[in-house]
Amino acid sequence: MGLRVAVIGAGCSGLAAIKNLLQAGVKEVVCYEKNDQIGGNWVFTAGTSHSSVCETTHIISSKRLSEFEDFPMPDHYPDYPSHRQVLAYFQAYAKAFELERHIEFNTEVVEAKELPDKSWELELSDGRTEAFDFLLVANGHHSVPRWPEVEGEFSGIYLHAHSYKSNAPYAGKRVLVVGAGNSGCDCAVEISRVAERVDISIRRPTYIVPKFMMGKPTDTYNAIMQYIPKAIREPLLQFSLKLQIGRYEQYGLPQPDYPVTKAHPTLNSELLYRIRHGKVQPRAGLVAFEGEKAIFADGAEAVYDAVVAATGYRIAFPFFSRDLFDFENAYRIPLYLRMLAPGHPKVFFIGLVQPQGCIWPLSDLQAKLAANHIMGRWPLPDNLQELAEEECRQIERDFLHARRHSLEVHFHPFARKLRKAIPDQAPAWPAKPDHAFLSSS
Repeated sequence: MGLRVAVIGAGCSGLAAIKNLLQAGVKEVVCYEKNDQIGGNWVFTAGTSHSSVCETTHIISSKRLSEFEDFPMPDHYPDYPSHRQVLAYFQAYAKAFELERHIEFNTEVVEAKELPDKSWELELSDGRTEAFDFLLVANGHHSVPRWPEVEGEFSGIYLHAHSYKSNAPYAGKRVLVVGAGNSGCDCAVEISRVAERVDISIRRPTYIVPKFMMGKPTDTYNAIMQYIPKAIREPLLQFSLKLQIGRYEQYGLPQPDYPVTKAHPTLNSELLYRIRHGKVQPRAGLVAFEGEKAIFADGAEAVYDAVVAATGYRIAFPFFSRDLFDFENAYRIPLYLRMLAPGHPKVFFIGLVQPQGCIWPLSDLQAKLAANHIMGRWPLPDNLQELAEEECRQIERDFLHARRHSLEVHFHPFARKLRKAIPDQAPAWPAKPDHAFLSSS
């Protein structure tokens, strides 16, 4: 009997996992998806669901640095495709590589048990128990909200950005958005189009970077900059950003006192514009609620009808016991190549990474490496524990000490590291797939 491999999740990382397992020669691949279709976070619904995308969501990395390397996005797609275009792209990818025949929809993994021989036993929501030689975990890390830690209770409408779907419910209301990450800035901008007032609470100085730099998508500009020595590159990045927007104090925002590459950036071309037009007002960090009143770190107070908490997500694996893996509140997560846990050689985490760029191409490379290990083409390093710890130390050197940086990597160096590990004999797909069915509509 041949190797049997399970994949949890049929979002972008899960699809890449299935495709690369098949490409590497694994015959029996089964993917369990708890929803009724592929796409994971990119399946938009008007009501609260597993997905965190809202009505107006576009990706924040450009299409050319987001696409899978052997399945380019169509030329007619804009620089920053919408969530509908992204989902269509993943549907086309699944069709081109015939992935859906390996997916069991509406089937949730209730529990994943590691057996004494390090293989895996999965208990499924329909009551079945299935055994596998290897497990690839691709359930994502943007589905379980993390709420702000503040005193008191808010008596108005209080929701996490995960549940925000459109600005319509906030017409004429006084709204506070907590957090200046990508979701927070998007929510503040969209709600400010219809609300009476929108404030945004920012706890720590944050770089808010335009989505275009010198007429090009910012990540393609940064891709060119990576070939410049670091001692020159970082001052040049700071200077080019200052040339674009000036200083953050001009917008009533705290000025970051660290290099732009030391923290996960926020890409948004509209927030600074909305601030200077009086549509969004910056606030200090939120410290407490008293009924409809919010109290801020600088002593200021204001009354709101609604609060949107854009304060990130917990790293959650509900199917693992906490004795096995518990990354939820960790500041350091010792995984080699952000996917291999020392002592657990038959499980791979695919897409459990937060790049300064797009996750999807990195998931593709991780899955390729995992699949070729399973087929015997890439042996695991003997010093896995040491390598995993060194990666943690690298993250601590490269980024500010914060829980949100526990999975952070610089996109291009990390992609090079993965490519270097992929064996020369890794098989390619027999023929380039046709994805002409992605229409120009």
